[in-house]
Amino acid sequence: MSFNISKIENLIRDYLLEEGILKEKLSNVDFDFGFVFTYPPGLNRQNISIYKPKKSNTIFISIRYQISEEKARILNSLKQDQKNQLFYDLRRYFLIKEVYFSIDIQKMIIEIHELIYPQKEKIVSKNSVFKKFQKVFYCFIYSNLIVEEYCLGKQRAADDFNTTLFS
Repeated sequence: MSFNISKIENLIRDYLLEEGILKEKLSNVDFDFGFVFTYPPGLNRQNISIYKPKKSNTIFISIRYQISEEKARILNSLKQDQKNQLFYDLRRYFLIKEVYFSIDIQKMIIEIHELIYPQKEKIVSKNSVFKKFQKVFYCFIYSNLIVEEYCLGKQRAADDFNTTLFS
């Protein structure tokens, strides 16, 4: 490993504790460490995970959610081209925001991931970690808005996404 795992784990745990958002420690044989936390602090919080898989130099920040049964029913009643357009819009949005993602269309599950690549002898700053938390959270919020618009019968215009392409 190119960095001290226990040092990074302690640092991240301390950041989460300082902000009062640590919910639980993840126990998984596939992870060197992991935590579930709620973000942002206060109302309207969402569970987010941060974990480091074994045999990887990468730390993942992930949010996973399933579209509600009610919304899934509405989306499944759309014409196939409209439903395809929704998932195209979601993919496009995630690509523009430069996050990793996974969409299971059959189960209506969406995962959004941001990565941290710690370097040996360099500290991972609290500010940089929380900016990544914020990015994942905002992608979660906006993707829900896109789904909501399709459920309400609105389709996004292609130009809606272009404002962030070159800024």
